[in-house]
Amino acid sequence: MFSLIDIYQYSKLCTCKVCNSFPALIDYLPGSHNKVLKNVADIKSYALEKAMEHKASLDINNPRDYIDCFLIRMEQEKQKQQLEFTFENLTTNVFDLFGAGTETMSTTLRYGLLLLLKHPEVTAKVQEEIDHVIGRHRSPCMQDRSHMPYTDAVVHEIQRYIDLVPSSLPHRVTRDVEFRNYIIPKGTEVLVSLTSVLYDDKVFPNPGVFDPGHFLDESGNFKKSDYFMPFSAGKRICAGESLARMEVFLFLTAILQKFTLKSVIDTKDIDTTPTAKGLGSVPPPYKLCFIPL
Repeated sequence: MFSLIDIYQYSKLCTCKVCNSFPALIDYLPGSHNKVLKNVADIKSYALEKAMEHKASLDINNPRDYIDCFLIRMEQEKQKQQLEFTFENLTTNVFDLFGAGTETMSTTLRYGLLLLLKHPEVTAKVQEEIDHVIGRHRSPCMQDRSHMPYTDAVVHEIQRYIDLVPSSLPHRVTRDVEFRNYIIPKGTEVLVSLTSVLYDDKVFPNPGVFDPGHFLDESGNFKKSDYFMPFSAGKRICAGESLARMEVFLFLTAILQKFTLKSVIDTKDIDTTPTAKGLGSVPPPYKLCFIPL
């Protein structure tokens, strides 16, 4: 006996299988996917429009942003037979940076604030470091990070602990690869278990515990780790890694510079267990108060 929910889920599965087998049907079938496709096309069109504006005012000696740098590289490699730096790839990359970065960044910040609520002693140490290095009269900047080892460790620990994308995104090998006596045929899709690295207890003692000390040495200096890879691994690592790390640091320091975080419930009752952990880890819903300093 099937319930209505079972029938609904089965119908969705069948629809996905049909569309995967006959992708041309997507252009003719009604549904919300048409709005998604239109939004994707609009964003790419907007990115291309901005790229052309940048090209018209480009100064190769003074690149203003990512688009300028991409255009400069396009000019440098235009004689190559197999081009990688093209307008098509530029618009796709810009779309990916905005599309993938918006949701992942908002989730990371929501999760980070929840962890700081749960651990007020950590929040207090970050604010002490902010007062010492930045003060209250200017905005944080990326140059501050090198002088704020504890805050840098907190940002890294947030990204390690939340394990935002446990299995990364699928990659495909471009040639036959031998790995530990196994042959991975060309074209095989590969998923990297980031959880197995971020929660490796040989590197991060008590990995299930939120502890910025995982990224600090005995002297309190920031300690890099080759096992810190929330942005995937290999040459095809997330293109927005540097942008994402910059955003998390600036947003969190800017918030804690101006506000104290206050929970509406007792901190011991705060649950940091993700409500979902499939493609991405989603924090549970919660409420907090921002108290001006």
